[in-house]
Amino acid sequence: MQCSQCTNESAAELKYSSIFLCKHHFISLFEKRIRHTIRQNKLLRHDDRIAVGLSGGKDSSVLLKILSELTKKVRKTSIFAVTIDEGISGYSDFVVETSSALCEEMGVEHHVFSFRNEIGMTLDELADKMKNFEKQPPVCSYCGVLRRNLLNIKARELGATKLAIGHNLDDECQAMLMNLIRGDLNRITRMGTLVGVIRNEKFVPKIKPLRECPEDEIRLYANLNEIKFNSLKCSYAQQSFRSTIRKALNDIEEKHPGSKFQLLKSTDELIPVLREAHKIEELPNKCKICGELASGEVCKFCELLQKIKN
Repeated sequence: MQCSQCTNESAAELKYSSIFLCKHHFISLFEKRIRHTIRQNKLLRHDDRIAVGLSGGKDSSVLLKILSELTKKVRKTSIFAVTIDEGISGYSDFVVETSSALCEEMGVEHHVFSFRNEIGMTLDELADKMKNFEKQPPVCSYCGVLRRNLLNIKARELGATKLAIGHNLDDECQAMLMNLIRGDLNRITRMGTLVGVIRNEKFVPKIKPLRECPEDEIRLYANLNEIKFNSLKCSYAQQSFRSTIRKALNDIEEKHPGSKFQLLKSTDELIPVLREAHKIEELPNKCKICGELASGEVCKFCELLQKIKN
């Protein structure tokens, strides 16, 4: 098909807009959308030191490329990448290798931290221990808490003023439905382009510049720009509730194009209402084990570690 904006052959079909775009116009639209998200939500300052959570996948790799190019234009802004090596056989080594190669190509400072060194065991070893639990939760639920905590701590220790993560439109819609089904309204209050309801020196503000970008368009952008990324699937991913929600949402989007954008819009209208109803001024406690902020005596990170190591 011909591009809807010129006579060139199309490279992308945007069903939700009923248009076809060539490589040039697709890339232009994609980058414009991200810049608009950053400006509209005031995600970046001229003097930020930005940490990018780099998994080596398409989302974080595209995010690193775009933020790297943006920061080159601002003299006082700097950027670096943080990769967490979970220790998954046949997967994590390739993640680290891909991430390191991308950072070297872009001239971006890169830091790698492992579950092995930080918590004393790999995710594979953790999963093996979990087989002895009376009620065995998905491995992803443990990995997510541990990885997010380490990203925040390491970004803070390295002087980051913002922590950018590659969550896309699909991720946000999936999270919204998962939280609704679970009845977890407090988690919805923490959603948004600028994550969280609490501002504290212990928390590096987390931002999502790709939040309005569909997952398939991020993949296409990466391919058109020849950005090398890790396309391997984590061996534990299929255990997650998210994979079920992903399939359901994709089926809805296929039959009703634009549904994901509408769900994101509804989410953004609901977040401030829930934040007003669930106002939290400050987390009352510091974890008695690690000193990080916690809602109880022990933070979720240390609670999980205690359960694993007991």
